[in-house]
Amino acid sequence: MTALVVPVMEGKGIRLRPFVTADVSFIIDAGQDPLIPLITTVVAHGDEADGQAFIRRQHQRAATGEGWSFAVADLDTDSAVGQIGLWRRDIRHGRASVGYWIGPGYRRCGYAGRALRLLSSWAVTLEEVSRLELYVEPWNEGSWRAAQSAGYQREGLLRRWEKIAGEPRDMYMYARLS
Repeated sequence: MTALVVPVMEGKGIRLRPFVTADVSFIIDAGQDPLIPLITTVVAHGDEADGQAFIRRQHQRAATGEGWSFAVADLDTDSAVGQIGLWRRDIRHGRASVGYWIGPGYRRCGYAGRALRLLSSWAVTLEEVSRLELYVEPWNEGSWRAAQSAGYQREGLLRRWEKIAGEPRDMYMYARLS
């Protein structure tokens, strides 16, 4: 696959940018959350080396053409508050998938919705993308509200769609067409 360039994008109160070394302490803190390590490659109760390894993995995703991983950062401080990514696993069919999380101390501040709107507005301009998809557990109302605010429509419930912590979980499927 061709290496990808991770652009820097700015929107209302947020910046999407590559992860940097200064984000390590944020990644370590995210590893204390009970959910983030279950659904990402953030190491639970990790240390500095684990945080640095996470950042290298995010850079590698673009280098291998797998997709784009962005730190969601506050526009004023440039401090990371979360992560959002656009993944190309099914790009041969015109589909890209989106995943995102916001650190516990920054939830309910609108970061997820703003990041998703900014990323999605960029993603639908990519020639190879005709459909954006994302998956949300039914209990995660904040996440599915963010998806809806970014123009995604719920297409259905996928029963036992994905294993999280070894347990099959139901997921709402959302899509936005370009």
